[in-house]
Amino acid sequence: MNKYFINTMVAISLFASTVSAKTYATVNGSDITDKEIGAILQVIPGANYEQMTKEQQKQVVNQAIEKKLLSEKALKAGMEKEPEFKEALENIKKDLALELWMKKQFDALKLKDSDLKDFYKKNQDMFKKPETAKAKHILLTTEEDAKAVIKELKTAKAKDVVSKFEKLAKEKSTGPSGPSGGELGWFDRKRMVKEFSDAAFALKKGSYTKTPVKTQFGYHVILLEDKKPAQAVSFEEAKPGIEQSLKVEKFQEKMKELSKNLRKSADISIK
Repeated sequence: MNKYFINTMVAISLFASTVSAKTYATVNGSDITDKEIGAILQVIPGANYEQMTKEQQKQVVNQAIEKKLLSEKALKAGMEKEPEFKEALENIKKDLALELWMKKQFDALKLKDSDLKDFYKKNQDMFKKPETAKAKHILLTTEEDAKAVIKELKTAKAKDVVSKFEKLAKEKSTGPSGPSGGELGWFDRKRMVKEFSDAAFALKKGSYTKTPVKTQFGYHVILLEDKKPAQAVSFEEAKPGIEQSLKVEKFQEKMKELSKNLRKSADISIK
């Protein structure tokens, strides 16, 4: 999707969010909602308010508060009467009309279930889940330290290995996952460096590496908690994504064709 349509769809989503807007703060009786927060986040690539830390969320809300206060100041200063304001307002009206119209055009598009299934069948490679593993690790600075951890693990009874591993991770791991017992969650081979992935996926469920695994980060001791084989994503799982993708493609084609026809009957002079 080109930048123009991306910006349009972002704007559409912002308009839609005002229907059930959440209130983050109130400034002089005026609410700061999802609309204001969304406008702040638009300039931050990949920003997602829900995924931010509490401190980051606080900063975004404060930016919205400052913007609200400055906007009130500008209105009190009589900016609405300025010729520049009136001209800009006319442009905004045109853009707003276009965005709302495009939203209606997009929402009106309908796709046949058979088209979605056909896309799914013809693009099977797109809908494959890779082999994944769930593991814990203890990251050490030296090979000697890693060997010492493995030696301690060997003294634990089979039923106590996991709890012993978590304890050692909290005490000795230099990695960020140390405080959580070395937990890494689920990952595929590409997510980790090759040496780590090769060692982790070679383990059997419940076992750990008996020799240190060296990577660019240091020396690892890895415990495999579980493993899932590669599998295909079902049509029902893939359907929402397929529908959105094909709908966007169809929308672009429709707008491109409409623009082409409008140009034929328009008086255009490029200078």
